[in-house]
Amino acid sequence: MSAASMSLCSRVLAILVFSSVGRAQEPPKTYACIKAKKPVHIDGKLNDPAWKLAPWTTDFVDIEGAVKPLPRFRTRAKILWDENYLYIAAELEEPEVKATLTQHDAVIFHDNDFEVFLKPPGDAPGYFEFEINALNTSWDLYLNKPYREGGKADNSWDIPGLKTAVKVQGTLNRAGDTDRGWTVEMALPWSAFASRLPVEAPHVGSEWRINFSRVEWKQGQPKEDNWVWSPQGLVNMHVPDRWGYLRFVGKP
Repeated sequence: MSAASMSLCSRVLAILVFSSVGRAQEPPKTYACIKAKKPVHIDGKLNDPAWKLAPWTTDFVDIEGAVKPLPRFRTRAKILWDENYLYIAAELEEPEVKATLTQHDAVIFHDNDFEVFLKPPGDAPGYFEFEINALNTSWDLYLNKPYREGGKADNSWDIPGLKTAVKVQGTLNRAGDTDRGWTVEMALPWSAFASRLPVEAPHVGSEWRINFSRVEWKQGQPKEDNWVWSPQGLVNMHVPDRWGYLRFVGKP
């Protein structure tokens, strides 16, 4: 069977997968990632000319998909790549931007946060996770396999050469006013993954698995909201087979 046929079969199977409560799983989304002509300047403002070529993702939805109400606030992202970096930009609508965690590798989702999940091609079950809050505090970790399969989180994995920046459209940690939200930019070097998996920089035609998550806490409620780009069908981000597809392309 050709690689193209195998890819098609895997997507058809994804459509037919059922969630734990018997609902048909929504098919994973696909993002065509354009190659940047020049390195992207990371300052959190999303005004680098390269971003004009990159399309926005669809707005995030509840992690369980269409069976749940739409999120209260809009979230969307853009992605670019070149030989050295994967570039990610995100825009998070938020009327009260707040964050408290300042220590690297703290459990960032205890704050409102933005999260990236990445799995390179190949048979290895391992994958990477990155979380960031509005204070630009981050948590990077590697999992050798999903938790439900006995996977262990490796917090010792760091991202040498990582670039991140956050810009708040409003006032951080000030109650009583109304903010517009916050934006985040990051550049993840391909070389950083190789310490855990034999990852090479992609080429035109490569395809990775990716998903984004936003954790949003609502005052007075003990349970957080989980909003994602490609719905998981269940409240668990650690199911890489349900992530979206990141397809690397050249020109727009």
